[in-house]
Amino acid sequence: MDTPKVPAPRDQGEREILSNLVGIRDELLLRKMDRTTYVRSQDVLGLYDRTVAEVKKLNEIRKEKPPAEENQVDRVVDSCFQLFSLFFMTIGRNNEVPVAYALTSTIIRLLDHLTEAERFTSKDLESLSHTLDRVTDIVQQGSAEPFVEDMIMSRIQRCRASLRNLRSKLDELDPTLRPVADELVQILRQMAVVATRKQFSPKELQKIKAQVQEIGAKRVDGQFLGEDGKPLEGSQKISEFLERMVIYIDDALERQGVIPDKWRPIYDVLIGIRNELDKLSLTQAWSLRETDLYDFQRQLDKIDEARVDGNWLDDQGRPAEPHVHKTLLYLIRRSYGYIYHLMITSEPVSEALLPVYNQLQTLKRCLIEVKKSGGVASVRELYPYSMKLNSIDNMRVDGKFMVGDDIPEGQGAVTELLSECFELNYELRVAVDSEQQSNKGES
Repeated sequence: MDTPKVPAPRDQGEREILSNLVGIRDELLLRKMDRTTYVRSQDVLGLYDRTVAEVKKLNEIRKEKPPAEENQVDRVVDSCFQLFSLFFMTIGRNNEVPVAYALTSTIIRLLDHLTEAERFTSKDLESLSHTLDRVTDIVQQGSAEPFVEDMIMSRIQRCRASLRNLRSKLDELDPTLRPVADELVQILRQMAVVATRKQFSPKELQKIKAQVQEIGAKRVDGQFLGEDGKPLEGSQKISEFLERMVIYIDDALERQGVIPDKWRPIYDVLIGIRNELDKLSLTQAWSLRETDLYDFQRQLDKIDEARVDGNWLDDQGRPAEPHVHKTLLYLIRRSYGYIYHLMITSEPVSEALLPVYNQLQTLKRCLIEVKKSGGVASVRELYPYSMKLNSIDNMRVDGKFMVGDDIPEGQGAVTELLSECFELNYELRVAVDSEQQSNKGES
């Protein structure tokens, strides 16, 4: 709503709703920034109920009116639901309907970019399709206000329509050409990574160019032929893609990783976002609060929506040159991809319990590795694991992990993980005891 393109509401009732929703959104933003305490369910659910009540009033006002253009109320409603979706992940309620809002927002962005790029693999679509199936199950089996379910289901349907369109593009290729297309897409992404590194490496780009040319050398008179000697279906498209890749690589080699000064501010912001999200993807279990993703999303949305006819314009209204355009688009798409990954790998555990949950995850991995490597030589080697498990188990009060007087979400997941660790520890103990008894019998 910080752009003049989105008008203020004219209706007095909508203006009042806008004021109330802005207040709720600001409360959410303040809570998001507060790192002194963990986010509790009661911090979120009350605000969520107030938002639902306001949107109900908005729907009533609009029920008797013809559809109008989007105004600032719609933008604030979107911001609120986006924030609530991430807050629900933060408090560990990952299988409840509101969570689907942020996920579908990111999937819509990814699908729009894949449609625009026309370069993707079947694996890209499989992952998104699987997530949509899971989100659909959550909405259908969950409990939410009908208008919330309808709102999210309409977004899911939009995503499914995009997926069908993208699958039809893949179907235009002969099956024997699809591995070639997939390899070229992977090479293109690898090239984009190399081209946006801090230290530019011409040698790496030359190697990538050689890979592309090697694929191109398999053509006959510029066409990929089948066993019957005829051009395969989609051959022309793949050949054009291949030739454009060679031009893109040559352009990148010529520029030596230099971005023109007029595009440097956008480039630096996008590089910063990409790098921060990359770090989060490596340290997610220990450092991510899902609500942090909101700021990244909004920055990316703003830059993405600033395009005119698909490209960015400079101060004189001139579009970005192809190399700059492709580079900026890559950074945006990569960042949305990181956000998607961080969302779908979010654990259904409140951030209050994450330290315990993460310790148990580490313990489980260690015990599994010990088991794979042949177990332990004596029970004494299991003491550190046993002591840690018992110390975590002793944290429970009446079987619950408490934080003050609160019972954070995710009790089942943490308890199950604790049980798995105890079971692994027990199996290792039994194995070493059996080994020792066997040795005694032989002696």
